[in-house]
Amino acid sequence: MGIYTGAKVYFVHEGYQGLVDGGDNIKLATWESVSMMLHLGGTVIGSARCMDFKEKWGRLKAACNLVKLGITNLCVIGGDGSLTGANQFRTEWSELLADLTKGGKISAEEANRSSHLNIVGMVGSIDNDFCGTDMTIGTDSALHRIIEVVDAITTTAQSHQRTFILEVMGRHCGYLALVTALACGADWVFIPEMPPEENWEEHLCKRLIAQRGRGSRLNVIILAEGAQDRNQKPITCDQVKNLVSKKLGFDTRSTILGHVQRGGTPSAFDRILGSRMGVEAVMALLEATPETPACVVSLSGNMAVRLPLMECVQVTKDVTVAMTEGRFEDAVKLRGKSFQNNWDTYKMLAHSNINIAIINVGAPCAGMNAAVRAAVRVGIIQGHQMLAVHDGFDGLANGQIEPIIWAQVDISTEHTHHYVVPQGLPDHAYLGGLELVTAREMYEELCIPMVVIPATVSNNVPGSDFSIGADTALNTITMTCDRIKQSAAGTKRRVFIIETMGGYCGYLATMAGLSSGADDAYIYEEPFHIRDLELNVEHLIEKMKTSVKRGLILRNSNANENYTTQFLYNLYSEEGKGTFDCRMNVLGHMQQGGTPSPFDRNFGTKMGSKSVLWLTNKLKECYRHGRIFANMPDSACVLGMKKRSLVFQPLASLKDDTDFEHRIPKTEWWLRLRPILKILAKYDTVEMDTSEVAAMEHVIKKTDLSVESV
Repeated sequence: MGIYTGAKVYFVHEGYQGLVDGGDNIKLATWESVSMMLHLGGTVIGSARCMDFKEKWGRLKAACNLVKLGITNLCVIGGDGSLTGANQFRTEWSELLADLTKGGKISAEEANRSSHLNIVGMVGSIDNDFCGTDMTIGTDSALHRIIEVVDAITTTAQSHQRTFILEVMGRHCGYLALVTALACGADWVFIPEMPPEENWEEHLCKRLIAQRGRGSRLNVIILAEGAQDRNQKPITCDQVKNLVSKKLGFDTRSTILGHVQRGGTPSAFDRILGSRMGVEAVMALLEATPETPACVVSLSGNMAVRLPLMECVQVTKDVTVAMTEGRFEDAVKLRGKSFQNNWDTYKMLAHSNINIAIINVGAPCAGMNAAVRAAVRVGIIQGHQMLAVHDGFDGLANGQIEPIIWAQVDISTEHTHHYVVPQGLPDHAYLGGLELVTAREMYEELCIPMVVIPATVSNNVPGSDFSIGADTALNTITMTCDRIKQSAAGTKRRVFIIETMGGYCGYLATMAGLSSGADDAYIYEEPFHIRDLELNVEHLIEKMKTSVKRGLILRNSNANENYTTQFLYNLYSEEGKGTFDCRMNVLGHMQQGGTPSPFDRNFGTKMGSKSVLWLTNKLKECYRHGRIFANMPDSACVLGMKKRSLVFQPLASLKDDTDFEHRIPKTEWWLRLRPILKILAKYDTVEMDTSEVAAMEHVIKKTDLSVESV
């Protein structure tokens, strides 16, 4: 992005140590030097702890190195310590320049040219321990590693009826432990922000016994490495293991994951998050003035935001103070709305008049089970009778309805005279929901509260920026693209044409293009013509003259009736003769299968629980004279994520924003990211909409009870 704007971009190798040492540690970055690296974990430019930078003489050397190269904008990726150091560096910049000038290290002219240093931060931390941001770079990938291990462990634990204790990273923050517990349905979680109550040992044993009594063949306990009791004494894996095995006699195993959580290939979410934040960081630096405070760019819900760096650092420190002082409720609140919602959801699901039916509609997708599990358990907790409707609307019509109990959703469940929660594709669940609402005029039995949970790999449900299942499909496509590109490692000059699912919705093709470094992604929403194809071929021919000799083109399945995937393959093969050869892959239904990603499990859990709580409140509103009667528009809603909040929107209100012929929303937020795909692929002329520039926000909690941060 920096090169695209015409700026010179430098790598600083080995973190602040490289900044202090200078020389070959600060190198000019080129387009090719950041190619073919999206799939790599860690950082290709290295990172190191630096004691020198904590001393003024070290910062003087760093300032001198920057001034000599004419660098006046610094993007720092790290945790609160790194970002605090960056802010101090910026604050004393004028003083450093004066000392360097006085000592003859730089000239007055050089000092004048570099009179101000702009700083922008991006938070890279698997612990997700930086306040003010929903998700830090690296957290989602760490969750992928953890969930892979949990899934592997629970298989054997079920076979042998064991209790497993898993310790995950998080010395001062319990985010990884908490989301892991939500995603795998753990029986107990220990996090530093909210230590267990007194006599927790007795409560834990009762919980495990109760779970076995419900028919569960295993117990899972998740422990953050910084777990402590109310007296701030550490709670360890061995301590919990000894308690369970000696007091209950359960066969118990413990596993400490350690640094395996830091490694591996980045998830699709982290690749897109890093890409979006990198672009936003450059925009923030270019717009910065001497009066602008140093900021952190991050993601809140689905929105790029800029936050005052030191406000975030201060709130992060306040969490530690709150935990030290025993103000644990405050510690959870200071972590932010997202963390608090995760904790509230976990507490509700961890505990053990009216009928509520759950029905899966349309094609299956990863994460549906998490939504079903949460809905069933929250419903049971609320005192409702939960019913499962088998085989979608056909099963509803044919009476394939039976009660579903707590134990049936212990690990996962796939699955009316009463309250319906349709899930699935918009041409089934959303349209089906609309038909049910319309039929209320003829059938009073349908005058009941209904909520639709978006669940489709295509992510094309009106009223929601994200659907359950889309993240898992996106990860599948991204990892497949990685492998396909790696298959050509020993082959020079090859272009891959890959077809993704999505119907007429180009979400998967576009976001997979961003996460896998594609040269273009053809979609229905953005019409393309023969001249566009010609420009793409010319672009790839020029690319093959560089050190990067591989190309990747994605095409959404219904992108164009005539320019099919086979047509594109034939065109590129013909026009690329003598320069590159082509291969074609249609990914097909592999995108719908696989193990749900941590995001989809967590998202599905929240959606399922929030839906049932909403239904419970609606039932109270609609109860009149001994019966339920709900015929108002707001009694049949889609629960969707809009920007940074989960909101309920009446089904009828979304009709105007729906293209019924092509089964897509008329407004799709991710289309604004398409120019980034072209910019990162090095196209020369790209128009980028900057009308929605992220404004600086303060880390002040808003008390709006009508919306909820995801």
